[in-house]
Amino acid sequence: MVEQAQGSKLPIQALVDKVTMWFVPAVMAAAALTFLVWLIFGPQPALTFALVNAVAVLIIACPCAMGLATPTSIMVGTGRGAELGVLFRKGEALQLLKDAKVVAVDKTGTLTEGRPTLTDLDIAEGFERQDVLGKIAAVETKSEHPIARAIVEAAGNEGISIPDITDFESVTGFGVKALVNGEQIEVGADRYMRKLGLDVDVFAASAERLGNEGKTPLYAAIGGRLAAIVAVADPIKTTTPAAIAALHALGLKVAMITGDNRRTAEAIARQLGIDEVIAEVLPEGKVDAVRKLKAEHGQLAFIGDGINDAPALAEADVGLAVGTGTDIAIEAADVVLMSGNLMGVPTAIALSRATIGNIRQNLFWAFAYNTALIPVAAGVLYPAWGILLSPIFAAGAMALSSVFVLGNALRLRGFRSPIEATKSSQLPTAA
Repeated sequence: MVEQAQGSKLPIQALVDKVTMWFVPAVMAAAALTFLVWLIFGPQPALTFALVNAVAVLIIACPCAMGLATPTSIMVGTGRGAELGVLFRKGEALQLLKDAKVVAVDKTGTLTEGRPTLTDLDIAEGFERQDVLGKIAAVETKSEHPIARAIVEAAGNEGISIPDITDFESVTGFGVKALVNGEQIEVGADRYMRKLGLDVDVFAASAERLGNEGKTPLYAAIGGRLAAIVAVADPIKTTTPAAIAALHALGLKVAMITGDNRRTAEAIARQLGIDEVIAEVLPEGKVDAVRKLKAEHGQLAFIGDGINDAPALAEADVGLAVGTGTDIAIEAADVVLMSGNLMGVPTAIALSRATIGNIRQNLFWAFAYNTALIPVAAGVLYPAWGILLSPIFAAGAMALSSVFVLGNALRLRGFRSPIEATKSSQLPTAA
């Protein structure tokens, strides 16, 4: 993937190609004009002066440095990114990331560990805790969602026997249902219960408390009656707060897109200092959320890890997949964060800015250098000071411009992530 990115052309290279397309004929014309002027107006031997100066113009203007300016920076930048755990699958992402105005993140598995645990189980009147948890766990055994695994694991830890189920069905974006010993069991979000015509207000106080604590509440219905509210907590990754702070330091807005209920999402956003929350989003709604944020803020980068994040990763201007996520998310993304956390996001954006800045420095040097020395090679200093630029020195100067461009690109090898740079600047200095 790194090799493919290194061999790709960035959008800025198209501009270089256009300029070079006009630059080369212009230099040929300048060399021809130099030859004619020296041949007609130059001192004797006029032909010798004309040939030497025309050749000097051609040599000094050789666009080697222009050709090297972009690919060398791309190679060094993507290579340094790989060393830091950021794989650019597509070269253009290296340029597009620098223009990002907002970073949108999925919650589960991206901001959080993706390993939730059961924390609360409040039972409605007429139901028994063990029986309810056993039936809920039975339905959740067929689900691959991390929350489902947390419930099944909790039932196992309590030694509760899990009955067999039939007619399992996953209701996308709402929950799951199945028959346990012929009895209908439905487990899911509050919107699922409302869809079933059940009133969740009986658990309103519990739901408010759990949401404010950053826990995800789910509801269970047994035999068509609301039986329990279940809460799971997914711990925030220890690296997430520093990554969010680094993104803010880079001048970016951070938004969270999640299917979780709004109260829980906003509680987590407050903990992390996230600027905007789009909650209770169905899987297909993530793409619409990405489009909405792009329309409001401009260029957008989206970070996700799950199957339901893949469309949003493809829709974003730049999609970044957490390396520990699903294969389909990685395949849909432009950048892969091998660290499995958000620390790579500020690194990728800062590296993009550094690389494009490096390319611009290279291009300025290459164009300015060549353009400034063409008149000298043509002999404009000769009438006043009798100075001419020998083709030998012109060749040396041309080579020096290429060396400068390569040397400047290699400076990217010393790039450090914003978080590393912040840590080192905070270290106490020796007395």
